[in-house]
Amino acid sequence: MQIPLDQFEQVIDEKILKRGLSCFKKGLVRELDEVSPGQLEAVVEGSEDYTVQLAVKNNVVVEHSCNCPYDFGPVCKHVAAVIFAMQEEKLELTKPKQGRKKNSSAPKKKSIATQVAEVLEKASREELLQLIQCEAKRNPSFRNQILADLEHYTDNMSKEMYDQRIKSVTRAAMGRYGYIDYQGSITVGYEVGKILGTARKYLEKQQFQKVLPICFSVLERMSETINEADDSNGDIGGCICEACEILNSMATNCNDEVARRLIFDYCTHQFETKVFAGWDWHMSMLYIAEGVADSEEDCSRIIALTELPQHSDYGIEECQVVKYRTLMKTKGKTVADAFLHDNIQNYRLRRMAVEMAFENKDYGTATKLAEDGLEQDKDKYGLAMDWYDCLLKIAQQQNDTDKIVKYSRWLLINNRRVSNVDYYKILKQNVKPEDWNTFVEDVIKDVRNKKGRFDRDLVAKIYIAEEWWPRLLELVKNSAELYVIEKYEPYLSKDYSKELADLYSLVIPQYLDRNKDRAAYQSACRYIRRIIKLGERAKADSLIATLREQYPKRSALMDELDRV
Repeated sequence: MQIPLDQFEQVIDEKILKRGLSCFKKGLVRELDEVSPGQLEAVVEGSEDYTVQLAVKNNVVVEHSCNCPYDFGPVCKHVAAVIFAMQEEKLELTKPKQGRKKNSSAPKKKSIATQVAEVLEKASREELLQLIQCEAKRNPSFRNQILADLEHYTDNMSKEMYDQRIKSVTRAAMGRYGYIDYQGSITVGYEVGKILGTARKYLEKQQFQKVLPICFSVLERMSETINEADDSNGDIGGCICEACEILNSMATNCNDEVARRLIFDYCTHQFETKVFAGWDWHMSMLYIAEGVADSEEDCSRIIALTELPQHSDYGIEECQVVKYRTLMKTKGKTVADAFLHDNIQNYRLRRMAVEMAFENKDYGTATKLAEDGLEQDKDKYGLAMDWYDCLLKIAQQQNDTDKIVKYSRWLLINNRRVSNVDYYKILKQNVKPEDWNTFVEDVIKDVRNKKGRFDRDLVAKIYIAEEWWPRLLELVKNSAELYVIEKYEPYLSKDYSKELADLYSLVIPQYLDRNKDRAAYQSACRYIRRIIKLGERAKADSLIATLREQYPKRSALMDELDRV
């Protein structure tokens, strides 16, 4: 969240502002310093001393952080207190004593960064070493940063060393009962991410054997840690996925045979012993091993692994895909295709078969496979969508108008995901002009009668395409939501500005009745400005007067209304 310093009181929540101002007036903000150009740091006293860091650019706080436990909003009272301290003179929160003038010739205070640079320049080597060693003992993050940045000076780069470093990180993040909370997981992800950064550097230098102990250690230690942590933000899981990505990159680009063999042996062993069973990276081990396999013996090992029992249908199907690719590599197309057709109930294998038939212009086979897939997966929304897309593509290739209309119509009405295909445009190109209006009305009727949530946006899209503005206005009226009015205002404002202003005036009070924070007040006032932009200033003034009368005790709302 960015905070303009000249408007911070409008951006920060009112309650937080009051608490921050109270902290400032009590003199709890200490040691406010510019540690480097645009980077400020301060300590705010509380139940503990909390450190606030701000990055300021062009009079805007572009980054801010505080090590307090507050997580109910983007800004805590300590950050607000520091901003008040920064704006102290401008806001006249404190006044200089009478007769006292600022000494403009007084030397400018040196920044923290300058002071630190001067001290380090004067300190002896022994003093610096002692300081670094003491801090490394006290601060695991600092210690890990030294090891990561200066790793090229370390002879011992074994997996055991990385295990110890990661265990040190996780221990530091654990609470009293051995559990890592949400904030601790973020810290662990950050610290282990730095270790993985070292692996990336080795990868760029093609020092492949130095990459492996890092990735192996992260995979194993983080897979243990994730079971005892709140990883809802995905930081720990992200480290595991990054380790897999690095290994996968090596599997396809590594020319070091020793490293390739180590990857193959590690991944096949982990997959066979199901060390990561139940997690996505269990299958990643098989994919990586497949990428490294370069001999008949390796491929036979891969095939044997694909035939092991799996915990889920997904695992079974993914193993079948890997087996198919490996058979294609070692046994040839005839054997691989026979396996594919024996396991055609596997969605991914069926898709491969459809694509091969399509490329060979065997549209009859492609259609039959896709229709059978649709029948098999009709209760699985995402897969059904894919089969309809396949059938539409085949019908278009065959110029089969009836099927093009059939499949496009289904996809238009039932598609709930982002698609680059304009099914409405396809329909308009293939339905006879004399039948079009009746066809469209039937589509709208089906959308309205469909079970589940009414797809208002699809109906609106049709009204816009057909330029049925009165019907679009009626649809917007029935929605009665501010964001809906705003979304379709550009299409309606030319002919229905008064009606839109009436709608805004009706819905804004309802919105304020449900929402009572400054952000909501700012949002409501933004919509009042839209009423003015529609040319209905008198209606906006009337609404403002009504809101002042209705909510006189909401001081923040009154402030926002003053700015309209």
